[in-house]
Amino acid sequence: LGGQVLVPTPVFRTAAMNTPAPLLLASTSRYRRELLQRLGLTFDTRSPEVDEAARDGEPPAQRSLRLAVEKARAVATREPQAIVIGSDQVASLQLGDHIELLRKPGDRERTLLQLAKLSGRSADFHTTVALAMPNGRVLSHTDITRVRFRELSADEIASYVNREPSFDCAGGFKCEGLGVTLFESVATQDPTALIGLPLIGLCRLLREAGVAV
Repeated sequence: LGGQVLVPTPVFRTAAMNTPAPLLLASTSRYRRELLQRLGLTFDTRSPEVDEAARDGEPPAQRSLRLAVEKARAVATREPQAIVIGSDQVASLQLGDHIELLRKPGDRERTLLQLAKLSGRSADFHTTVALAMPNGRVLSHTDITRVRFRELSADEIASYVNREPSFDCAGGFKCEGLGVTLFESVATQDPTALIGLPLIGLCRLLREAGVAV
């Protein structure tokens, strides 16, 4: 198809490359869109419109995988001719015997509280990318990134939030920005995973699906 997406009124388009089928990103996240744009592929975005509510007792890695696959399949059902990329990230903090999910804080007060809770602790970010193909096959890859936060004072946390409010980010920080000043260490196989879309794993899946990357 020469990289042309055969759908009406595209939401977003990047520089063209050859792909065997239209490529869609099942996400309205600007962070994921900007990450995928790095690959120089032609793609459009679609809202997956799936219920992202947590299930009782569902481990973070399993939830990340389930939601990434559901997002990809939801868009693929509507546009079965496309290769659809779905992704989901679940951040968690181990507090004794309890695992607490870290959500997008949404406002300043919740961001301050969440960062205070992360001070001196490690959080795990499970980021899954799933690829739904026209033949019904679904491929997936999950990256686990562990972030160790240094001991943070209330003044340091407030100063960070004032300078870089990250209310729409899991954990309440941006690792691609000033958020790195909060870290003691990061352990990962893919630095893009923490932002929300593991490009190394995605490239492998795309090549397996016949997309030139």
